[in-house]
Amino acid sequence: MATKQTKETTKTQKFDPHISGIAGMLFGILLIVAVVGALLMDGRVADWVIGLFVVVMTIIASYILYALKVASQWEKAIVLRLGKFHKLAGPGLFWIIPVVDTVPSWIDHRVMVTPFAAEKTLTKDTVPVDVDAVLFWVVWDAEKAALEVENYMTAIAWAAQTALREIIGQMTLADILVGRSKMDADLQKIIDERTTPWGITVQSVEIRDIIIPQELEDAMSRQAQAERERQARVILGESEKQIAASFAEASQAYINNPTALHLRAMNMLFEGLKEKGALVIVPSSAVDTMNLGGLSGMVSLADKYTPKE
Repeated sequence: MATKQTKETTKTQKFDPHISGIAGMLFGILLIVAVVGALLMDGRVADWVIGLFVVVMTIIASYILYALKVASQWEKAIVLRLGKFHKLAGPGLFWIIPVVDTVPSWIDHRVMVTPFAAEKTLTKDTVPVDVDAVLFWVVWDAEKAALEVENYMTAIAWAAQTALREIIGQMTLADILVGRSKMDADLQKIIDERTTPWGITVQSVEIRDIIIPQELEDAMSRQAQAERERQARVILGESEKQIAASFAEASQAYINNPTALHLRAMNMLFEGLKEKGALVIVPSSAVDTMNLGGLSGMVSLADKYTPKE
């Protein structure tokens, strides 16, 4: 990915003469004037005058073609005079002296977006991860960007990738997965420190994706499931504890009040038998303690003599 990006950025940094449409139009107009003028002067003036006129018009047309430049609103042109820095030109129309002046690069002042990645990079706890990120940056000093580094687009791409690998090596997998915002801030700080001498500032860094090995992802999923099951069992145990405490507190109300206990027993039996066909199994100890035997007989007799619907 980095190699492909390097090739693309190298293409954009090749010499671009930025011959404007205005210069081309003026060049064509002057050549037409030279030809038409030569035809009109033929037979009226000496041939050397016609030749001189054509040569002068051609020189003027060629000068305009190569001397008149146009920089877009977001561009700055680096003008070198005899190999030395002369000025920043643009945006808009500007003139240079052909042969003496050259424009080796055009600096874009818009916010640029550079994707970068770190593949199979080991974390602090030796886990290989693939991380994709996006860098947003802008050139604030065109002179430094052109003169301090050979190819600032390629340089910032490699600086970002190196910083990303460095950050990954200092963090554990857990910190990377849950601390993206901190990772973004650290990356921005590191890359900005490296690019500031080049006249470039980093506006933000955003982590797009973090890919871990499939086996580790499955293990983490099982671990999370086991943790959720453990929490469910803990909650269930706490619920049972609270229920037992409630029963213990309720039993205190029946210790010195047997009548209330018998009434509760009768209510429980009634609730169990009020549905037809219901079967209630009562322990023998409960029958003796709460005198449920006589009560059951009474219920059976009542049920026997109840008219059937």
